[in-house]
Amino acid sequence: MRHYLAPMEGITGYIFRQTLAEVFGPPDKCFTPFVSPNGNRAMTRREREDVLPEHNQGLFVVPQILTNRAEHFLSAARDLARMGYQEVNLNLGCPSGTVASKGKGSGFLAFPQELDRFLEEIFEKTPVKISVKTRLGVAEPEEFPAILDIFHKYPLEELIIHPRVQKDFYKKEPRREQFRYAMEHTGHKLCYNGDLFTETDTREFLQEFPGCGCLMLGRGVLANPALLRMLAGGAAPKGEELYRFQELLTERYYERMADDRNVLFKMKELWFYLIRSFSGGEQYVRKLKKLQRLGEYRLLMEELFGECAVRLPKHLYF
Repeated sequence: MRHYLAPMEGITGYIFRQTLAEVFGPPDKCFTPFVSPNGNRAMTRREREDVLPEHNQGLFVVPQILTNRAEHFLSAARDLARMGYQEVNLNLGCPSGTVASKGKGSGFLAFPQELDRFLEEIFEKTPVKISVKTRLGVAEPEEFPAILDIFHKYPLEELIIHPRVQKDFYKKEPRREQFRYAMEHTGHKLCYNGDLFTETDTREFLQEFPGCGCLMLGRGVLANPALLRMLAGGAAPKGEELYRFQELLTERYYERMADDRNVLFKMKELWFYLIRSFSGGEQYVRKLKKLQRLGEYRLLMEELFGECAVRLPKHLYF
């Protein structure tokens, strides 16, 4: 069984990836938050910093690309190939309205003929392997079989399926019957992504889909950074490990940003998820939101870890 870290914009950047691997062990693959090339450049400075090889040593990292223009995709893929990357991932899953309205991410699925031509060109000219992360369609899951037929034409390195449509965003239940359809109707290597937040969630999913050999997890790893280790047969997180994890993140973000407000913004994003793994953690939610200085944050961490025990719920709901 392979376990991947999902890309989450603003959270799972290179500092998070390296710190997660150092404290809890590396995922089998880490997918970067997407780079968005255009006619002027392949990557922004921030996007390039995230994929620099020196920032990702010791990790199997796959950069994700968001575009509906073949020439832009190829420009980014060539740039990444020069850095040493051998695989990139095409984002056909982002449900954001601003992204989808431009025909990118899951919005590209509304234009199957254009998508087919796009894939034909990038597979003909790409210097690297290409995997795809997709949703089922835009409005209805019945769109998926036709989309899967398009994917059948091309030598995808891997097909990662989030079984919702774009209009579901993250609210409705994943349409797992469509993932089963893919398992039964494609020869591509498949990876499942969607609402596996705890060890119990994952074990129950694998009982239903014993033939699935790959899982991509995101929010569950933010709530329990040891989740991938546990799924591989390792130990649950200890309080001292979680304390070290958040402390290292804080230090490393400050080394990069040198600004209390920006560092606290990053840590508050993480604690939206992480607080769920502590008994009595709910009382600290409001306190975390009010923090303005790193000194205050560190004092609150001493209090939180002194008062609250690690508690891993069987199920989580976001």
